[in-house]
Amino acid sequence: MKKSVMKMNLQHFADRFDPSNVLLQDSRTGSIPSEQGTLVLKEFMTNSLVAQLATYEEMTKEKKEFMYLAEGPGAYWVSEAERIQTSKATWLKAEMEAKKLGVILPVSKEFLRYSVSDFFNQMGPAIAEAFYSKFDAAALFNNNSPYASDMSIWERIENEGNQIEQATTGNIYTDLNSLLALIEDGDNEPNGFTTTRRFRKDLRAALDGQGRPIFNEPGQGATNQVLGLPVGYANRKSWDYDKANLITGDWEFARYGMLQGIEYSISEDATLTTLQDESGEPINLFERDMFALRATMHIGFMTLKDDAFAALVPQGSNDGE
Repeated sequence: MKKSVMKMNLQHFADRFDPSNVLLQDSRTGSIPSEQGTLVLKEFMTNSLVAQLATYEEMTKEKKEFMYLAEGPGAYWVSEAERIQTSKATWLKAEMEAKKLGVILPVSKEFLRYSVSDFFNQMGPAIAEAFYSKFDAAALFNNNSPYASDMSIWERIENEGNQIEQATTGNIYTDLNSLLALIEDGDNEPNGFTTTRRFRKDLRAALDGQGRPIFNEPGQGATNQVLGLPVGYANRKSWDYDKANLITGDWEFARYGMLQGIEYSISEDATLTTLQDESGEPINLFERDMFALRATMHIGFMTLKDDAFAALVPQGSNDGE
């Protein structure tokens, strides 16, 4: 009888679990509460440059196969009453695999006395930034990437040789026009630029053949445009300044997807070997009266064509190639 009552009480507690009333120190592992988890994912998708431009694929398992249109059907001239020839579109199969992305954040121990909800309300933006910075670096430049090496935007650009060295013509307008032409040569439709905020000054100074600015900054949070195409700005942690000043492409040929929610775990006695103190020693949480939050998510990424992307590269980048 007592065991039955205990079981009922535990079930009652589980059914009534409220993250706003449970302290983080009493809930050291689990999934980020749905409301806060949704906000983290929303922040991720709003700030990740790749998530803004690439096409989203719904994922319900670790690997997803999908079909994409590589070439549309053809049409034929016909005489009256002549039989119309049949052609078919070229559909290709692709497989995208979700990879685990993790972040460890050292936090003051006072946060253990926050409710689970309050803690993730506070830390959500930092978690999202860590995620989207790492994801964009991998997807754009293949930096520390778990994906196949030929899946990054940069590998596609290098495979096709779609690079233009800035200042080759001395005119960014001409450079960007030629960059778009590289995409259009493959019968693709460039639909967005990616760059960094420090390159914005170069775009503001660029003029077309009639002396008109090619950069449009509408203000009030509206998207900047160059030559009529939207411009997205990457987090500085995710951009490889040595490789590119700006990237453009037909982003229909870049796909990403996310699997399940964000899970977390906390530790008070770990030694963080990848984080060093002022003396160059690994951070020991116990000695510093801190704890570390580890959060993980699963995200997939792939590209579908070599000739769909191009980059404006720093002067001298192509020397010796």
